Amino acid sequence: MCGHSSMHVLGLSNAIDAAAADPSWFCATTNSDPREPKITCAKAVSVQLILYGRPQPQGMQYVSLNPIALALGHDGSLLGDTTVSEGEQETRERQKKEEKRKLVEKLKQHTIFKRVPSARDRALPKIINQINWSWELEKTLHKNVGRLGSRPRRSLSVSERVVETASTMRNYVILQLWTWFTLYLFPTIRKTFVLVLMGHRVVAEMLLLLLEFRAKPGYAALKDISATAQQVEIRLQQFCYWPMQYMTLRQRKNNWASVTTSHPDYIRFYNSLWLVANDVIIGIALGSYIIENADWVAEQIGDLLQTYTVDALQSSISWLMGWPAGLKLNGELAAFLGDLFLWVIDYWSSCIETLTPALPQMVWFIGFSSFAGASMPIAMFSDMLSTLTIHIYSFYLASGRIYHWQLTILQSLFHLFRGKKHNVLRNRIDSCDYDLDQLLVGTILFTLLFFLLPTVAVFYLNFAIARMAIISLKAGFDTLLSCLNHFPLFALMLRIKDPRRLPGGIRFELRDSHDYRHDKANNADGLPPTSVIYLKVCSFRLLVCNLAR
Repeated sequence: MCGHSSMHVLGLSNAIDAAAADPSWFCATTNSDPREPKITCAKAVSVQLILYGRPQPQGMQYVSLNPIALALGHDGSLLGDTTVSEGEQETRERQKKEEKRKLVEKLKQHTIFKRVPSARDRALPKIINQINWSWELEKTLHKNVGRLGSRPRRSLSVSERVVETASTMRNYVILQLWTWFTLYLFPTIRKTFVLVLMGHRVVAEMLLLLLEFRAKPGYAALKDISATAQQVEIRLQQFCYWPMQYMTLRQRKNNWASVTTSHPDYIRFYNSLWLVANDVIIGIALGSYIIENADWVAEQIGDLLQTYTVDALQSSISWLMGWPAGLKLNGELAAFLGDLFLWVIDYWSSCIETLTPALPQMVWFIGFSSFAGASMPIAMFSDMLSTLTIHIYSFYLASGRIYHWQLTILQSLFHLFRGKKHNVLRNRIDSCDYDLDQLLVGTILFTLLFFLLPTVAVFYLNFAIARMAIISLKAGFDTLLSCLNHFPLFALMLRIKDPRRLPGGIRFELRDSHDYRHDKANNADGLPPTSVIYLKVCSFRLLVCNLAR
């Protein structure tokens, strides 16, 4: 019990005859002034009195040497990196081993002096556990104290026998009903619930396999390219993990050690439940608004798409085909690239106009999905933004590829002028002898590409700015999704309501002993010098890095 095989007597409290006690026992005398008890011990030279506020386990309060880990919603078996192939995992393991080897070599160059823990240091964790168990141990002792030497009861009167008979009959009926419920009805309900839970788990696992399916090891899964699929995966993982978390919390009272170890699971479990509840509440309000105003929302989305993804892009390309900001670009290349991009934009605009009549139905479906949580419409709007701006992404890739090719060729031609070349096998620059014809052709190509580079660069910069604007919008959606899915709301509530539920370590404070000084008469009576120390629980500091885990 409490880390020991049996209990031991430490001393007496407010004993009438303290002289008859064992000399090794402590005798504590409490009164109203001073508040600290007076400690006497025949064998003690000095006394250190450590006071502490007893944690309440029913309020999930406890004392801890280390701050609690707030990696909320994190579980290696469910939220691990399943997107990494075996080859990449082996590469990462080799890199980690190499980093550890280098770190060990650096540590060998320094002399490290580490103090050997004393017996008191090693006993501190056990003492902290005993403090955490003190409340439940007291309740257990008070519950069983009546069994020790109870006195015989007197005979009951007639009225008391009538009351006892009525109570016995009532208790018998209640016991029979409870027995019938526990033997027949409850097992049926439990089996039905387990079957439903198992069916839900099977369906969830099948959907998770579908979301994580890859055609080839290097290809992206559906959850990697779709925010909606990623949100569905998060919810399925939570629904699969909740029963295990609940069973872990139910096993808390099976042993003494689980009093503190189950507390992080308690915070993770109720934090995820609270986040899902808030998500659903916000989603119902948001979905009701979207469904009632589906036509207006669809009209606004269509106007924004036409204005910013078609008209604004066409005007910027037409501006680049001239002399933008006074830059003298290559007219033929600018006209070719501009006509090509404008033709693709016109074709994309015709496709969008074809899909415009179906836009209100799409908005209505997104609003209906809000009843599953506000995170679902946000994820769907993010996917819709990616789909309806795919032409800008294509322009960005094409212009970026041309710009990259041109820079690579210019770099190679520059090495040609210096009499160098790039050795691909050894990944270095080697010397090389070129003919006169090669130098002339290289000079001509370098001149042409150098004067054509600004034209390609301005088109690439234009599409890069448009792409960055889209990425900024998607980053805003992802930030909202992260707040709805992973924000430690329950931990913040505990920090504000009861900081002792989030311990951040302990601190020993020496109290002023001006109200606890013994005079010579008390010292003559055998009161040893006493120092009063208060064990204070440090509040956990919620840093941004802890909240973002």
